[in-house]
Amino acid sequence: MESSPAELAAALVAIESVNPALVPGGSGEREIASFVAGWCAGHGLEVEILGDERPSVVAVRRGSGGGRSLLLNGHLDTVGVAGMEAPVTPRIEGGRLYGRGAYDMKGALAAILLAAAEASGLRGDVIVTLVADEELASVGTEAVVERVRADAAIVVEPTELRVAIAHRGFVGFALETAGVAAHGSRPDLGVDAIAKMGPLLVALGDLDRRLQAGPRHPLVGPASLHASLIEGGQELSSYPAGCVLTGERRTIPGETLEEVERELRAIAGEAALRIVASRDPYTARPDHPFVELVGRAADAGDFVGAPFWTDAALIAAAGIPTVLYGPSGEGAHATVEWVDLASLDRLRAVVGRVAAEWCA
Repeated sequence: MESSPAELAAALVAIESVNPALVPGGSGEREIASFVAGWCAGHGLEVEILGDERPSVVAVRRGSGGGRSLLLNGHLDTVGVAGMEAPVTPRIEGGRLYGRGAYDMKGALAAILLAAAEASGLRGDVIVTLVADEELASVGTEAVVERVRADAAIVVEPTELRVAIAHRGFVGFALETAGVAAHGSRPDLGVDAIAKMGPLLVALGDLDRRLQAGPRHPLVGPASLHASLIEGGQELSSYPAGCVLTGERRTIPGETLEEVERELRAIAGEAALRIVASRDPYTARPDHPFVELVGRAADAGDFVGAPFWTDAALIAAAGIPTVLYGPSGEGAHATVEWVDLASLDRLRAVVGRVAAEWCA
């Protein structure tokens, strides 16, 4: 079986695992979950599969007892492959592994699987959770935190080998304006729902400028807002009866959903406002003993923040001290994606050092 991060990561990249809820027709996690479950069982880890259609894998290197446990979390699913050349044909060139998911985040999965398989002489358990659906709704990690308890966690999203202890949250929203359908020649009868959306777009742009000029979190910067999609009208010669705009408000630690909803309602006025989805921001205490341990093991300088949302927020909300630490590379969600293979070796080594001290 694959014994290096490069070999194992290449085997994972070769298994298409596009999130089917994100991209219709995506294969999902069943094949890759089966592969990693078999790999883990073959390396002496206890294996449990959560879920059927969208499975996640929980693999445990059991300790001798009485020590602290360490959770290592990463996701099996990827975004789509449109525009990519040979996305599931792994290619190694110049110390890089290319292919969909190499950077986000199958390379990191390979590193933590090997680190867990190598763990020995520990009192505490090393628990690897390889989860479904992180790229959309995080059903995998939600299932994990309902069943798995741990004393600390590392989420191995790509951080360029920096230790991240904060990231933004988000609120997805929809605004809908109502008009009156009528023939385009009858302005006396018609009401233009698209035109009614115009002032709201201006107000959202003004709010974004205020947010970006406003309070800044020391690690993740300011909050922000953008319009994502807009749709309205029936056809060219009719007044549009409706218009729907969807957008996203990125939140920083300390902001709440309730505050954002009040902010949006003040802009919406008579338009209908609907919250589509939301996830809280994440932050960890830099002086927590586990955070200090990972910082020392990684020897990566000051702690940083991540601009994107991750499952770390869900794990931390479950009461588990959590940090982000992952490999270097480029191309997450892009048409050319690669991970630096030396950074996978570094991730494997750092995770092994953390486990040796935390679980001793």
